[in-house]
Amino acid sequence: MTPVVAHPAMFYARDTERVARDLLGSTLETHVNGRLTIGRIVEVEAYVGPHDPAAHGFRNKRTKRNDALFGPPGTSYVYFIYGMHWCFNAVTERDGYPGAVLVRALEPLDGLDVMCERRATDQLSKLCSGPARLCEAMGIEGSHSGLWLQEGPVRIIACNSPTKVRVARGPRIGISKARDWPLRFAERASPWLSRPLR
Repeated sequence: MTPVVAHPAMFYARDTERVARDLLGSTLETHVNGRLTIGRIVEVEAYVGPHDPAAHGFRNKRTKRNDALFGPPGTSYVYFIYGMHWCFNAVTERDGYPGAVLVRALEPLDGLDVMCERRATDQLSKLCSGPARLCEAMGIEGSHSGLWLQEGPVRIIACNSPTKVRVARGPRIGISKARDWPLRFAERASPWLSRPLR
């Protein structure tokens, strides 16, 4: 049996765009309230630092809300939007630099009954097809921000499959600035995406 190994912190201490591409095919695993859920990462977006006008760390503005974004690579940044939803990111680059990868969609793998209960739906396609949906399905919330992704309740596990992920890219979704930057990466032809890639 192949051992389950989380990506080390050094995996994230690289160019954000490269980390985003390399996260495709990895699995996101949560242990929340004694319940295990696992999903395979099929869609991400890169937010590349203080020069990115769509990023929370634009111009290096650090606040209480985005403080975890400036943390060390290999930790989590979880933020609240629209007064109702959580979004999960992996912090990249180096300590103090506001780079991160937003996880946008997962292929549900394990703990589907738990995900369905949390999402109040039995439609598998609606469990993790979007950053807010996947956080609800996986039980990720604000208390999980700033934690290491190698241990604890939220981990990202390296892909053990020898099959190389076929990557498609396009513009990011749901932003008003830098909308044309092609920093959304997805597994080509995956049926689990939050939105089809043009």
